[in-house]
Amino acid sequence: MSYSILERTENYLKAVNFENPEWIPCRVSLMPATWRKYREALEEVVLRHPKIFPDYKKGSINFDAIADPGYKRGRFTDSWGCVWENVEEGLEGMVVVHPLKDWKNLESYIPPDPLIQGERGRPADWERLREVFREKKLNGELASGGLPHGFMYMRLYYLRGFENLMIDIATDEPRLEKLIDMVLDYNIKFIEKWIEVGADLIHFGDDLGNQDRLPISPEKFRKYLKPCYKKMFSLCQKNNVYVYFHSDGHILEIIDDLIDCGVDILNPQVGANTIDGLVETAKSKVCIDLDLDRQLFPFAKPQEIREHIREAVEKLNSPRGGLMLIAECEPDVPLENIETICTVLEEIGGPSI
Repeated sequence: MSYSILERTENYLKAVNFENPEWIPCRVSLMPATWRKYREALEEVVLRHPKIFPDYKKGSINFDAIADPGYKRGRFTDSWGCVWENVEEGLEGMVVVHPLKDWKNLESYIPPDPLIQGERGRPADWERLREVFREKKLNGELASGGLPHGFMYMRLYYLRGFENLMIDIATDEPRLEKLIDMVLDYNIKFIEKWIEVGADLIHFGDDLGNQDRLPISPEKFRKYLKPCYKKMFSLCQKNNVYVYFHSDGHILEIIDDLIDCGVDILNPQVGANTIDGLVETAKSKVCIDLDLDRQLFPFAKPQEIREHIREAVEKLNSPRGGLMLIAECEPDVPLENIETICTVLEEIGGPSI
């Protein structure tokens, strides 16, 4: 069965707002490196699952094209002056040069202008986006904007270096407040522009967790970071814009804080938080767009994948809604397992937006 764009949008919003959606919105994210590895064979899998990939047309993917410089092999410098290095084409690299590693550089440092440079230093064409949003709304789609991944907490350690930032937070370094205010000001300008051009939903991504715990205490999070998220997300709330928040890693201790800040859709990793942990801390409090277990997918047998997805649905779903599912597939996931993921998601849900 196929669904129109308007039907998919309406069902998505019903899931977000706990208004009895007809199906669980499901999607599969295929990394550029995954396309590069499997090519036509992966395209055939996608074409066999139109319920999960309703908009895909044969030949519409260039298997080798990578638009985002952060996913290309080699080095590039982003608009903040952070130098990224990537050793694997099609996966994201990491920051290796931190422009504010030495605090003495802070006084002369000039942050980028989000209204000019946009993401990854690419020029921002806001008038084109305004027109794109207008057309989307006429077609019954949500107009979705987003800040660069790592927009707040991660940007601080992109600039300072991770170890330095941990010491700054642990010692209550007085210059940290100035750095936080600078990054927050940039983000507020970005959010205000997305709202001004007509965004209905804004995506935010900041990996707040390590594998099995937070990198900083909940108390330090509430002192340094929660006020920033509260200010940014409250701006969205005031303008009736949905807040979608992604975080990798373990975040159970601060989920209530994120909800208090104004998160409408939370995208947590199941492996780092466990299904039962998310049932206890998040179920029925916020719409969960569950990031299914990426660390399981490369090694599991198809039956294990099937059991994992069905357990997540049985424990986290309710007739009122509040659950969506996403499966991100890296190039180490066997093609057979990608096929299984798509099949099971088609069985238990339907297309997302």
